[in-house]
Amino acid sequence: MRILVALLGALFISGCQASNSQSGEDDPKYEWWELAFIKPNFMNVWVEDSAVEDINGKTYLRAGGGNASGAEPNDGKESARGWIGVGGTGKPVIGADLPKRIFVRWQSIPERKTYRAWVDIPEEARQVMVTSTHQRCPETPDKTARFMASVYLGLAPGGVVQVWVRDLCRRPVKVARAQADLEPLGPEQGKNGGQYAYPVSEKAQLYIDKYGIPYGSW
Repeated sequence: MRILVALLGALFISGCQASNSQSGEDDPKYEWWELAFIKPNFMNVWVEDSAVEDINGKTYLRAGGGNASGAEPNDGKESARGWIGVGGTGKPVIGADLPKRIFVRWQSIPERKTYRAWVDIPEEARQVMVTSTHQRCPETPDKTARFMASVYLGLAPGGVVQVWVRDLCRRPVKVARAQADLEPLGPEQGKNGGQYAYPVSEKAQLYIDKYGIPYGSW
């Protein structure tokens, strides 16, 4: 019996070691996570301000801003409807633990409206973020785990906010949706004479004239 127990113990330990060799725990990883903003095609967005409250109750101001990632393709298709892709370069939220909620205030350029919202980040999103950097994708076990966890905020006309994170196989996972409020003070909270960051681009205006703004598709 003792020999059997010892053999079972050895098999268990060797199995754990084999599993841990692909766990990604020792793969290189960044200390912080990144926050990125995206938009539907042609629906340009200027992020005025953002902030993060982490799970420890600490708030980090000016977490990111500027143009959201998106495109104005020359394919002649109605490509603003829905979310074509989730990606883009983000900014590390230095010092922050995993996010509890995120604030964003942005200008919807085609609408000439300004929105603001706090978005709650659910626990399952945080679990996916941790797993993505600590475990390798079983489909590509020889590839290291993700170097940095990411949160993507999709900002769309009508004040729609969609939130994604990436899983251990680098696939986007939708984890939250929120409805923003109109900012009563307007762009830049009334400090810029009601001026928006930039006008609607010629390509975006031609697209909107042809297809309109696809409210309800986001």
